[in-house]
Amino acid sequence: MTETTLVKALSVPEAIATRRSIRKYTDQAVPQQDLETILQLAGLAPSAWNIQPWRFAVVTNPEVKARLKAAAYGQGQVESAPVVLVAYSDMQHALANLDDVLHPGIPAEQREGSIQGILGAFAGQSTEEQEAWGAGQTYIAVGYLSLAARSLGYDTSLMLGFNPEQVKEILGLPAHVRIPALIPLGVAAEEGFPHFRYETSQIAQFVN
Repeated sequence: MTETTLVKALSVPEAIATRRSIRKYTDQAVPQQDLETILQLAGLAPSAWNIQPWRFAVVTNPEVKARLKAAAYGQGQVESAPVVLVAYSDMQHALANLDDVLHPGIPAEQREGSIQGILGAFAGQSTEEQEAWGAGQTYIAVGYLSLAARSLGYDTSLMLGFNPEQVKEILGLPAHVRIPALIPLGVAAEEGFPHFRYETSQIAQFVN
């Protein structure tokens, strides 16, 4: 990682175990290089057909954050965090650029067939249905992002409480996109609540 990171990078189990939902942040800036590392790692999330419909708007401008806070019903973490990431899916862009996401190992004579196969799978869906599917894929990248941030010593809050239409208007996003989460990110100014989760036996069954 970079010399600008706050701590020695945590392992995946350490990042998972220490992640908290943080609502109060210090004013310490997040270096650009760290943001790029976090986003790069989030972009390694898996997606069906490798479509990668997720996109991220990175907001650091105080005036824009204040407007996003209003769109998030006054939740203070949006304004106190030095960075707010707006995760959204844009399936229309993704489907129009499938050649960009097909693995380069696919032979040239098979690429067009692969593209048509993917387009055919979504042909019977409305734009709203396509974007709902893309939002489901985007949640995977949001999970990766939260752990990538934690691994570098930063904290996040994965927010679902906001008016998506207002957020689109503030950021100038296309009307068709879906916004699964707002993600305040920065250095925690509180410990946050410790994990309180089901035991593994309550969420999993081992089938012989």
